[in-house]
Amino acid sequence: MLNLRPARERGHANYGWLDTNHSFSFANYHDPAHMGFRDLRVINEDRVTPGAGFDAHPHRDMEIISYVLDGAIEHRDSLGVGSVIRRGEIQRMTAGTGIVHSEFNHSQEEPLHFFQIWIEPRQTGLEPGYEQKQIDPDKARGNLHLIASPQGGDGAILIHQDVKIYTARLAPGDEVRHALSPRRHAWLQLATGAVDLNGQSMGKSDGVAVSEESELSIRVEQETELLLFDLA
Repeated sequence: MLNLRPARERGHANYGWLDTNHSFSFANYHDPAHMGFRDLRVINEDRVTPGAGFDAHPHRDMEIISYVLDGAIEHRDSLGVGSVIRRGEIQRMTAGTGIVHSEFNHSQEEPLHFFQIWIEPRQTGLEPGYEQKQIDPDKARGNLHLIASPQGGDGAILIHQDVKIYTARLAPGDEVRHALSPRRHAWLQLATGAVDLNGQSMGKSDGVAVSEESELSIRVEQETELLLFDLA
């Protein structure tokens, strides 16, 4: 069963410095039909103007992941971490018992474009933490490349939940497949391009919730970058 979430139907807000689209209910956007999917709670596609960003603010009990599409994020937090997350990198912040952080466009000249993703952790009260890794572009080219998992390691960040995240950068004519174990679900999120997923057409920034499928067949129609979430 596939349930398409067209990009044009997402929640949207434009604050001048921030142009943001919400796949699920977030901030002032509330839709009871789109409160998240399984343990996936937030997928925001954010565009931030040069030098602007989110001032210091708190979080608790959430796995917060940033995936940069263009530009770079300047991150600072109450753990003492100061870092820059660039295109081709993935970052995870475990909010746990409480953390304060800020995120700004690192550039004074170029816009920032990224996905911010929230995943509900397997338990509350975790120790706050931070992790950032480079994504191997060769492993993501033409393949589904694991970039986050409950075990972490081998190029993947660690997530405190039974979730795996894959990325892929695919060319027209490519086909990739992903087997889903019994009682597993998936969310496919396109960043760019167009694909056919088990007969369902998807375009730029579309998402789709997947249940009761044993295998995903992703056939690529245009140059495409995507994220695939394998969920309990």
